[in-house]
Parts: sequence; structure tokens; C-alpha cells
Amino acid sequence: MDALGDLLRGVRADGALFNRTVLTRPWETRRAEGVALELITVVRGVARIAVAGAGEPRTLREGGAAIVCTNAPFTLAAAEPGAAAPGAGCELVTGAYQLDSSVGRRLISALPPLLAVPSGEECMPIVELIAAEIAADRPGRQYVMDRMLDWMLACTLREWFDLPEACPPAWYRALGDDVVGPALHAMHDEPARPWTVAALAARAQVSRAAFARNFTDLVGRPPMAYLTEWRMTLAAELLAEPGATVASVAGQVGYADGFGFSDAFKRIRGIAPSGYRASLATSRGENPRALSARSA
Repeated sequence: MDALGDLLRGVRADGALFNRTVLTRPWETRRAEGVALELITVVRGVARIAVAGAGEPRTLREGGAAIVCTNAPFTLAAAEPGAAAPGAGCELVTGAYQLDSSVGRRLISALPPLLAVPSGEECMPIVELIAAEIAADRPGRQYVMDRMLDWMLACTLREWFDLPEACPPAWYRALGDDVVGPALHAMHDEPARPWTVAALAARAQVSRAAFARNFTDLVGRPPMAYLTEWRMTLAAELLAEPGATVASVAGQVGYADGFGFSDAFKRIRGIAPSGYRASLATSRGENPRALSARSA
């Protein structure tokens, strides 16, 4: 199981909003309507970012990045290296994911309102490529930048999760636990298997009661509730694939029929699988009725 890979499942920029800015004074902004998260990187200079309600401002130096995952207003300011007051200009590149299906709910719920990663050699090449692509007007420009934004997001999150001060979701931290970790790996690797609490406890080599108690304490929800949520996360991704049907997706996430799957999906996602597929079709400019006829 690749925990970060699972967290990024379903994350795919599609028509992301990009901007290249040179700051010479403080600039207050708010995430645009419909934006799920915004990735801010420093190409040149030093910047400070402050998000309302997210604690102390963070300083970003060349190659550094921040992710804003809240609708609260935030302020960006250019700063002289080591100075407390806004000063010299600073060049930034920003990329914003749309809210529709481009960013999975699992990722959004796992991130704090603001996270910052110090400059690193690993991410700097892609920052420079994005900056150059924004300035160019070449065929396929949007597609290329979308893919580079996905790369930059994965790179930034990988560095952030390695920081001592990072606050990953409970299930991510629980992967290292001797009791809960093996069960989480099993659920992620084989989501369609007919897991029970007893079977998962056997994987953890503890009693059923001890496993259920430890799992709930560390992850924040009972094992079967977590498994259902994980299955529905996978199902949402599978439903977006061309030609997918409710019945075929149900089987891939461990349900013998579409009825039980539909009930679980609606309970977790707030919409029936067929309605979810129709909403995806609408966002892509397709005919939802035609889609329903092909894949019911």
C-alpha cells in the first residue's frame, strides 16, 4: 500500500487556473469560487503568506510552496530575506484546482487550511517549467500545465508529510501501528474482499475486541465504517471511467449487487451512484440521459 498514492487517488487537474505574479506590496485575496485548493510556489525572492484563522504567517523562500485549503481570505506579501516588513519584489506561480471532480474529498479532508514546505531541490525544476509554460502560448498548453500541477502537488505533499510538524490524517499515522497498520494495509490492498472485524483482527494477530478498540481509538471510526468510506472513495473514481456501470463498480468494491452498493454510496456521498455519474457527465458537457442509457 502506498499511503500517499491512495490519498491522491482521483486527484487530476482539469482546466486548472494558473497565474504568474510579481509581488511588490501585500496582496490580500480569497480562493476563487469553485476552487478546491490552491498551490502557491516561489520562483524568485521571499514571500510571506498568512491565512485567516490558520495561525502564524509562513515564510516561503525560492523553491518553497504552500497549499491553501480553505475559503478564508489570505494575504501574500513580498519580503526581504530576513526582514520583517514587506520589501522587494517576489515572483510567484499559483495553480488552483477546480472543485468538481479534480480533487478527491479524501485529500481535502486530510489537509489543514494552510501547509507550507521549505524550498527543496526536488520540486524546483517543475516550478520553473510551470512558470515558463504560463508565459508561453503553445499547443496543448492547458493540458501540459494541468499535468505539471498534479506533479507539483504530489511533490509538495510528499515533502510535507516528511516534516516533523506535519499533521497527517489519523488513518495515515495509524499505518505505523503494529495492530492497526496491518489491517489498514489489507483493506487498501484488497477492498473487494468480504472483510469482517474478526478477519481483520486475525491479520493484526489480536483479539476481535482489542482490534476494534485500538482501531477506533487511532483512526477515529470503527473498522467497518472506515472500510465503507474507503470503498466509496474508490467507487467514485471508478464511476468516472467511461463505460462503467453501477453493477460493475459494486462488484469491484465488494458488493454482491447494485442495491446495497447504491444505499452505501448515497449514505456516504449524499447522492446515488447514477446521480453522481450524471453530474460528472454534465461537468464534462456530455448528455446525462445518454450516459445513463449506456451504463445503467
